Amino acid sequence: MVFSVDNDDGSWSVVEKIKQSPPIDLTKPYDTASLAGKTILITGGASGFGAAFARHWAAHGSHIIIGDVNDAAGEELVAELRSSSSSSKTQHFYYQHCDVTSWEQQVSLFKFAVQASPTGGIDGVVAGAGIVDLGNEFDTPRRLDVDSPPPPPLKVINVNVMGVMYTTHLALYYLPRNGTRSGTDQQTKDRHILLVSSIAGLAPLAGQTEYCASKHAVMGLFRSLRGTSWRRGVRVNVINPYFVDTALLPNAGLALLAGAPRGELKDVVDAATRLMADEEVVGRALVIGPKMRVVDGDDGEPRLVEDGAAPENARQQAVWEIYGHDYARVDVFVYRYIAMLNVMKNAMGLMSTVKDLWGIYVTGKKAAPKK
Repeated sequence: MVFSVDNDDGSWSVVEKIKQSPPIDLTKPYDTASLAGKTILITGGASGFGAAFARHWAAHGSHIIIGDVNDAAGEELVAELRSSSSSSKTQHFYYQHCDVTSWEQQVSLFKFAVQASPTGGIDGVVAGAGIVDLGNEFDTPRRLDVDSPPPPPLKVINVNVMGVMYTTHLALYYLPRNGTRSGTDQQTKDRHILLVSSIAGLAPLAGQTEYCASKHAVMGLFRSLRGTSWRRGVRVNVINPYFVDTALLPNAGLALLAGAPRGELKDVVDAATRLMADEEVVGRALVIGPKMRVVDGDDGEPRLVEDGAAPENARQQAVWEIYGHDYARVDVFVYRYIAMLNVMKNAMGLMSTVKDLWGIYVTGKKAAPKK
C-alpha cells in the first residue's frame, strides 16, 4: 500500500488510499432505490436480524438467498416472501441449508446463489450467522484433572468467527465477478460485505467470554479488511447492535437488562439498510441501541435530555457512528455511551426493573421496548 502525508499536521493518513468514506450524517435520509434488483446472500437469514433484513430488502425489490441450519424457518420465510403482495413476480427468493462451520456447505451456498441469481452474480453478502453460549461453558471448566482432559467447547468461536471468515473469504471471490451495470461498460455493480458484530465487540460482556471474544474478532476482521478490500472493488461495513429482544437474547440476558432500555429490531434494520443501500458508504461502523433523546453540547458531544421540556434542537437517536479507525475514540465512545444508558436506567427506577423481571419469569411476557 502506498502511504502519503495527507493531514495538515504532517501525520500519515491512508483514508483516501483505502477509499474509506467520511463519517455518516445520520440525520440525513438515504435512498433505498439501489436495493431494487440486487442479489443479496444472507447467512443465518432464517430468523432474527437476517430474516428482518430479508423481509425489508425484499420489499424494496432485492433478490434474497438465505443460508441457515433452521430448515423449517428458512423455507417458511422464503414462502412468505414469494407470496407477499409487495414482492414482484420477477423477484427471486431461495433457501438452502447451510452450516456455516462447514466450508463445503458454504461453497455450495455461494455457487447456488450465483446460479439462482437472475443477473448471474451476487451484489451483497451479509455474514449474519451467530450464536451465544447459554451455558457459559468456557468460563466453567470441568473434568480437566483426568489423563486426557477434553478441550473446551468452542462452538461459538466456530460459528461466529470461522463461519464469518468462510463467508467473507467466499464473498471476496464472488462479489468481484458480478459484472457491470446494464447499459455501461464503465461502472461496476455494487459489491458489499456487511459484517454483524455486537456491542460485545466494543465493550466487555461479563459471563459471555467466548461470545465477546468472537465479536471482537469480527471487529478485527472489519478493521483489517476495509484497508484492503478496495483493491477488489468491494466495500465493507459493520453493524454493532446493543441488546435487542430477539431469539438470540435468552431470559438470563433479559434479566440482566431488567429495567434497562433495549434496542429495537427496526432500528437495526434501518442501520443495515443504510449501509446496504448507500453505495457511497465504505469502511464505516454503526452501533444500534435504545432510542435516546439527545442534544449536541457546546463541545459537540451528545448530551442526554432527561425529564422535562425538551429543547427545540433535541432529537431521537438509536443509531450511532463508531469511529472505528481510532481505538482511542472507540474507548471514549463506549464510556460516554454506557454512561448515557446508565442515566436512562436510573431514571426508569426500581419499578421498571421489577416489571421486567415479572414479565420474564412469571407471566412469560416480555415488556415492550422503552422509548
